[in-house]
Amino acid sequence: MASQSPVPRKRPSTSASQLATAIELPFVLVMGVVIGGGLGYLLDRWLHTSPAMTLILGILGFAGGFWDILKRLTRDEKKQEKGNGGPDSNG
Repeated sequence: MASQSPVPRKRPSTSASQLATAIELPFVLVMGVVIGGGLGYLLDRWLHTSPAMTLILGILGFAGGFWDILKRLTRDEKKQEKGNGGPDSNG
């Protein structure tokens, strides 16, 4: 019995991918702040240090979300350069 090669998946169009990224990025930033601030709030309640931990972890959450956004955008930019005959492309 001969083995069959997997069928390649169809890639989404560039505009659909850009739209998905544009919709996703604000949520990444907001969730970083919400998670960081929420953990800080819980620590403040436990340690009775209000609002120190909320501010510190909220700022760290913002920085983490911003860093993730930059990482995703540079990754997408490299993919586009590769697909559009950029310096890394062989065509």
